[in-house]
Amino acid sequence: MTVKTRFAPSPTGLLHLGNIRTALINWLFARTNNGKFILRIDDTDTERSKDEYVSKIKYDLEWLGIDYDETFNQSSRFEIYKERFEFLKDQERIYPCYETHAELERKRKLQLAAGGKQVYDRSALKLTDQEKRDFESEGRKPHWRFLMNSERIKWNDILKGDIEIDLTSLSDPVLFREDGVPLYTFSSAVDDIDFNVTNVIRGDDHTSNTAVQIELINALDKNNLVFAHHALLKASSGDKLSKRDNVISIESFRETNIEPLAILSLLATIGTSNSIELKESIDQIIKEFKIKTISTSPGRIDIDLLNALNKKLIQNYDF
Repeated sequence: MTVKTRFAPSPTGLLHLGNIRTALINWLFARTNNGKFILRIDDTDTERSKDEYVSKIKYDLEWLGIDYDETFNQSSRFEIYKERFEFLKDQERIYPCYETHAELERKRKLQLAAGGKQVYDRSALKLTDQEKRDFESEGRKPHWRFLMNSERIKWNDILKGDIEIDLTSLSDPVLFREDGVPLYTFSSAVDDIDFNVTNVIRGDDHTSNTAVQIELINALDKNNLVFAHHALLKASSGDKLSKRDNVISIESFRETNIEPLAILSLLATIGTSNSIELKESIDQIIKEFKIKTISTSPGRIDIDLLNALNKKLIQNYDF
């Protein structure tokens, strides 16, 4: 089976160093395994997604030298998502819920006060047909949750080793909003199946989401994805990186004459067991890449170090 990885940015802001590190790891893994690298634009949130960011995402990747073999927008696949929705509905693995945001928040606060698990109580499963009609006569439209059957999900993570998550500690995830728009957990699982993705490599903030996704993928199709969760990069202050922070966007570095190879050299080695140093070429980065060298401890962005690598690179140009 051909190795396939994917990078799935949302076009709601500029790409930053953390985004590009994930893209780079996926790209390097594909290239070192004679595989394919997919660019998936996660634009199901049509209100926040902007075409200008799609263009900037593609330009940033091109500028850095990260090419892709396939690309598509999730917004072009709404009909397919609806078909899979109907499949889950027929299998009784998805159910309508009519609570408002305020009602759900009230439930959460009561659970918190009682010291219990803050998970959805599945009360919607007890609704009669008449109660559902009554809600809809009030103008309420349901959101749809996935009914998780398994109690525990286990997988062997390339970077973190054996992981086991208790699904009873998680709420049945909402897969479709009231307006019929699919949420990330659902559309991502469908796309990974349809595009024959073999390896999902992403930040460790998705670890619990992976347990849900494995359960969902098993309900849709017996697809054996391999997962790897790397630690997220942080700003030098220790804060989480944000795509809305223009200071660390790829665009900002390009505008301040930072060279692509300096960025790639930093991102290929930061948060790994290798020393951070300037590479001679992108081919050297590919040749030296080993996913097992990536640490599960977060690395911190050092802009001074990036500037030093860039300065050395420019000096090499001027020899």
